[in-house]
Amino acid sequence: MKIDLSNQHILVTGGTRGIGAAISKALVKCGATVIAHYNENEEAALKLKKELNNSMHLLKADLSGAMEVARLFSETISYFNGRLDGIVNNAGIAISSDIHKNAVDWTDDWLKTMDVNVNAVGLLCKRSIVQFQKQENGGRIVNISSRAAFRGDTAEYLAYATSKGAVVSLTKSIARAFGKDEIKAFVVAPGFTRTDMARKFINQYGEDFALNDIALKKLTEPEDIAPTIAILLSGLMDHATGTTIDINAGSYVH
Repeated sequence: MKIDLSNQHILVTGGTRGIGAAISKALVKCGATVIAHYNENEEAALKLKKELNNSMHLLKADLSGAMEVARLFSETISYFNGRLDGIVNNAGIAISSDIHKNAVDWTDDWLKTMDVNVNAVGLLCKRSIVQFQKQENGGRIVNISSRAAFRGDTAEYLAYATSKGAVVSLTKSIARAFGKDEIKAFVVAPGFTRTDMARKFINQYGEDFALNDIALKKLTEPEDIAPTIAILLSGLMDHATGTTIDINAGSYVH
């Protein structure tokens, strides 16, 4: 079955690196018109755009600030001429923060994690819902969480796990509250995936630690996750709204 996303306008946050880049590629190949958001690494963003023959649009924003989040959404709607069909809240950060770090620095790590992983996601979902309510066909939200939301994480990543748990609750609430408005919301919860962000963890704990924690022989790649997002945005799985799809190589079954 071919997934057809032609005529769909989709925003992907963190859409130029790692899992986000794989998602952007998959959506473009399915015919979607994609805006890929990025923050600091403009070189990677331009490289991806070139790889896709300039067939996607780039927008830069720092999601740790509410005004930047608002600007990103406004510019997205302007570029799409007033219509948005789907949003993938993929952007996130994972800060390693030792519990014995001084309270001020630890709190800064905690608050920055919440700003990007929870507050920005909440604000973008809020604005997307209001936009979808204006449209006859509503829209779809895919929020990228993590297996850490369900099984927890290591001591250094308490904030990360907490933030991803919040994303799950937010998504379920959206699905329940706005389904009658033709708004569907899904969670995709990857396990350990080979990305730039994961490299910090690998450097800290070693790749064997990650491999021993999964059921398969090799680590999950971003390309293993992207097809699921395309299916969810296609409308083929609308009756799974509110669900969480685990893609974690059998490392956590619930």
